[in-house]
Amino acid sequence: MRYADDCNVYVRSRRAGERVMNTLRGLYENLRLRVNEAKSAVARPWDRKFLGYSFWVAKGGTIKRRIADKALEAMKERVRQITGRSRGRSLQSVIAELRSYLVGWKEYFRLDERLSVFRKLDQWIRRRVRMVQLKLWKRGPRIFRALCARGVPRNAAASAAAHARRWWRIARHPALNIALPPDELHRLGLPRLAS
Repeated sequence: MRYADDCNVYVRSRRAGERVMNTLRGLYENLRLRVNEAKSAVARPWDRKFLGYSFWVAKGGTIKRRIADKALEAMKERVRQITGRSRGRSLQSVIAELRSYLVGWKEYFRLDERLSVFRKLDQWIRRRVRMVQLKLWKRGPRIFRALCARGVPRNAAASAAAHARRWWRIARHPALNIALPPDELHRLGLPRLAS
């Protein structure tokens, strides 16, 4: 169970914000409730987060929703844990775990109004998944054979396999994009955030 104990109050000026904050402190004190001073502040909306969201000012001065930086970093950290190179799991099990996490995450944060953020996250997640596959292929000769078997030209496969131990760097090599294109990863169950 989660209590509805978070709130934001929006006013026109800092002075009005400080006045409302003092009023709320007194009101909550009368109700024998405590205001968490560490989490409470009078600040601009885009400097604060609320339930994982924050705000930004778009063209024309319109205010739009975005995922808060802290929530975005927590998501990336979770994806890093799932796609860790030393976990020794098959690509299918990694994608299945990613799917169970990302589908719920996407549903919660679907109100973000910046499609470019989801596109960048998709690219980053696909690169993490390709890195997992590279690690499973392990060594240069095996990587070369696997890439050639997936239709990668021999010279591109050789270029990628030559630097096999640089997993993260090679994961964005064009040969990996040919061998594991976005549609193939989607077919294996990896969800798209920017859909």
